[in-house]
Amino acid sequence: MPQTMLTLSTRGQGLYEFTDRAQAFVRQSGMGEGLLTVFVRHTSCSLLIQENADSDVKTDLNSFFRRLVPPTSDPSMRWVVHTTEGPDDMPAHIKAALTQVSIGIPVGNSRLVLGTWQGIYLFEHRDRPHRRDVVLHLSP
Repeated sequence: MPQTMLTLSTRGQGLYEFTDRAQAFVRQSGMGEGLLTVFVRHTSCSLLIQENADSDVKTDLNSFFRRLVPPTSDPSMRWVVHTTEGPDDMPAHIKAALTQVSIGIPVGNSRLVLGTWQGIYLFEHRDRPHRRDVVLHLSP
């Protein structure tokens, strides 16, 4: 069963699309049908399948999650105990808990079976740049 690891560099909070890299892995595997499992090896970022046609979707998702879970410097977050790694760390863990760290995507005809406007994104929840490891595992 083919497997690889991608390293994605982020520049702070936001959505980083890597659909093309996942598709290239599937195509190079030569597997016609199966399931691609995508897994991120971190606790302060997550994965999403989301629209990739209109960048306003990314803007609105980022705004929504910042409003839903503000940094610990916000007075509404005084209850947070874990603050040693900065005001964005515990909120990042909460955002990751609300989303997902693993996604399964069907493969058919050596292609990801995604909808017309769907893309695969790493959702970075930390403010500073990071290098994130994403495992791609293809099963028949």
